[in-house]
Amino acid sequence: MDFKRILEKQKLYEEGKDTLHEVTIESYNNAFEVEFTHNSTAIEGNTLTLMETKVVLEDGISIGGKALREIYEVINHKKAFRYVKQCINEGLPLSEKIVKDIHALVMENIIVGGIYRNEEVVISGASHIPPARNEMYIQIKNFFADLMYKKDLNPIELAAWTHAEFVRIHPFQDGNGRTSRLIMNYQLMGCGFLPISIAKENRLDYYNALDKYAAQGILDDFTNMIVELEEAQLDKYISIIPEQNQSHQIQQM
Repeated sequence: MDFKRILEKQKLYEEGKDTLHEVTIESYNNAFEVEFTHNSTAIEGNTLTLMETKVVLEDGISIGGKALREIYEVINHKKAFRYVKQCINEGLPLSEKIVKDIHALVMENIIVGGIYRNEEVVISGASHIPPARNEMYIQIKNFFADLMYKKDLNPIELAAWTHAEFVRIHPFQDGNGRTSRLIMNYQLMGCGFLPISIAKENRLDYYNALDKYAAQGILDDFTNMIVELEEAQLDKYISIIPEQNQSHQIQQM
């Protein structure tokens, strides 16, 4: 992982983003919000297309023939992502309360969220079985304690570990995947990076990388996936920074 290169691009974006028109930034951010919501819910089986997700989120129009749960899933994801951005703007570090709040928003009108599971669960196709209820309580408490002491990890590695470890523990009955992708982006955005979206088409590689961590403790594959997605996001935004401003920044680096 070439974190130095990512850091240089992140600096380039930070120094140039203020030259972008507010309307441009808003349109890019809104497009990402729809894409992220679509991909994150589709990974879990939601059948709304990208365009249908846009219509629900931006136009407030329900889609005929779709289950009510699927409509709630995309609406809830948007609410949860906006809550994440609100917390980031307030400078709040990720905490147990915030994660439970995120999950409650993700599961609103579906099941009662923000409450840890009392049931044993298995993940279809995975080589790892989530911890039993009593052990899960211990591990999730350790997870939040460990968040404060991951000083040896760079922001990309921290985001990868946060997602992979949380979903390995699988503390909620449902909605762990969506919640873990939201808190992954919480860590990225909290460190000044752009949020990323894992495409539903890449779900097999995504699941394999997470399973490798859960079963073997190897995080490299998932970290590299986040690196590639983060670099692509930074490149996209840097490409719309006025060229004159980019040239000036590159000379200074």
